[in-house]
Amino acid sequence: MSKLLPIAVYHEHPDWFRPLFAELDRRGIPWVRLDAHSHTYDPADLEHRYSLVVNRASPSAYLRGNGQAIFHTLNWLRHLDRVGTPVVNGAEVYGLEISKAYQLEVLSELGLRYPKARVINHPGEAAGAARDFRFPVIVKANIGGSGAGITRFDQPADLIAAAAAGRIDLGIDRTALVQELAPLANGRITRIEVLDGKFLYAINVYPSGESFNLCPADLCQTTDGRALERTFCATDTPKNGMRVERADPPASIIADVERIARRVGLDVGGIEYLVDERDGEPYFYDINALSNFVADAPNVIGFDPFERLVDYLEERAGLRVTAGAGR
Repeated sequence: MSKLLPIAVYHEHPDWFRPLFAELDRRGIPWVRLDAHSHTYDPADLEHRYSLVVNRASPSAYLRGNGQAIFHTLNWLRHLDRVGTPVVNGAEVYGLEISKAYQLEVLSELGLRYPKARVINHPGEAAGAARDFRFPVIVKANIGGSGAGITRFDQPADLIAAAAAGRIDLGIDRTALVQELAPLANGRITRIEVLDGKFLYAINVYPSGESFNLCPADLCQTTDGRALERTFCATDTPKNGMRVERADPPASIIADVERIARRVGLDVGGIEYLVDERDGEPYFYDINALSNFVADAPNVIGFDPFERLVDYLEERAGLRVTAGAGR
């Protein structure tokens, strides 16, 4: 009988995926943990070592002193493609995850609305890029994560002054978007999660203040004020007071989200859109391949998405779980 290869979960954040680990253990699925912040591979090694690699690398790794993981991950995922190892959110999807500019290219190709934006590679270009934009605008680092690398400017003069003073941060790849900041209808954005490229659930998120961190694992309460069980929230972000509720997006929006997922090969992730209160139209603005499921999901959406994720992983890996199997 051939050796049963384990699932490998490749990640950098120490806490975000504890529920995933627990569900894999509960089912007795053989798996190993690979640390993205300190990792090596041999380009000449063509051995199949894993039945499936689950890529959970985060573009915000640089915020935790682990910026070396970001581009190394892309190279390793390309190696896995060459070897023929199945990957959840592989090289193409990860390339999208670390480029907001590429995300807008995909939305443009599919004919989907997004807040007006231009891509720059020098702070001196910021004001010119926003020349015909409606203010406020934001400068958004091409590689961000957890709301990092986003700065708001309310007037053209503010943007000009920031560039002159060297206060515009283009991020670790020295590329950024200058983008209109649309006013939110009903004060909310909607995040749709997909699994196997198909609709899984949706939530409305009501941002608190000027925070751009809309990570659903960091939400603190429902819209009726009930505190959420924050059992896998990020430890590197403060409690931000955001509110959340289950959402039921229009069928047309769900269809567009699934089109995006098919186009980029998104296995699991969250796609966010807003409705601009000025024209009442939906605009997509983020394709997030690192999906942190909403905190206290059974309370918010009525089921545990980690159970469904592991169902999917087990099927993709072709594993037959046996009694007593483990790591």
